[in-house]
Amino acid sequence: MATFFGEVLSVYSRAVEEDDEELEENEEDEQIRRELEEKRTVHLHWNPEISELLRAGNKVQCSSFILAVGHNAASFLSAYILASANWDVVGRAVAWNEMSRSGTGPSGEGSACVFYRHKDEPAALICHVTCHIAEDQLFQWTEKVFGYLQTRGLTVTVLSDSSVADYKTADYLCSSSAPFLRSLCSSAFSDQPVCQSLEQPNIITGLPAAVLNHCQVHSIAAAVYQCYSDVTGPDSITMDKYKPVLTKLGRSIQVYSSQSTDVLCKFVRSSEIQSNLYI
Repeated sequence: MATFFGEVLSVYSRAVEEDDEELEENEEDEQIRRELEEKRTVHLHWNPEISELLRAGNKVQCSSFILAVGHNAASFLSAYILASANWDVVGRAVAWNEMSRSGTGPSGEGSACVFYRHKDEPAALICHVTCHIAEDQLFQWTEKVFGYLQTRGLTVTVLSDSSVADYKTADYLCSSSAPFLRSLCSSAFSDQPVCQSLEQPNIITGLPAAVLNHCQVHSIAAAVYQCYSDVTGPDSITMDKYKPVLTKLGRSIQVYSSQSTDVLCKFVRSSEIQSNLYI
């Protein structure tokens, strides 16, 4: 190419270089995306007995699966059910995200999603979740967990925490009477819930919604009991609202309330100490 002054310049295409740079950037972005997806993958780690069962192509026999999501729901199970010492830890689910940075190793260090199985009735399974499961992890968490369970004859019970600020109602007195319980069931659930149904336009979100949606699609009997509370940490009054649900969970999941009082107080006192600015 010649200029007005007669100089001859070499010709090159800026478009080619820009295309090469864009290709390199796309490859780098793709690599970052793959690494992030791998890091955010939900990992399930089972004990040797269940791992051997799954490797043989079998599924975990389960007739009652109880899932607690949130600190009050999880503390309630720990105080009223798991305190009976009739339960063994059989697995952990680990999900790394911006709000839950637990490890991904088999030990599940820092994991706040633990599975328990009853010693005398192995068909009873409990899972309590106090960590955050991100929106992009909800589907794979649900698919992986239920993919390991025998769903024929399975009944799922979900206990969930929620803020009363998220409850929509025209009756102010109703929302001011927190804590209170509301239910939402799959069409396959034929039993009578222990409380009234969740009114429109209220909805459930997060892991309870993902589990209920999975159960609805696969015709699994499921009931979500959501407790609306005006406190953020473990609270004995809020936990007490879950008690009626125990009447629906079978004999293997019943414990005496008297022996759980001390355990319940431990959770409440621990929360109060951690929230004290002067300690």
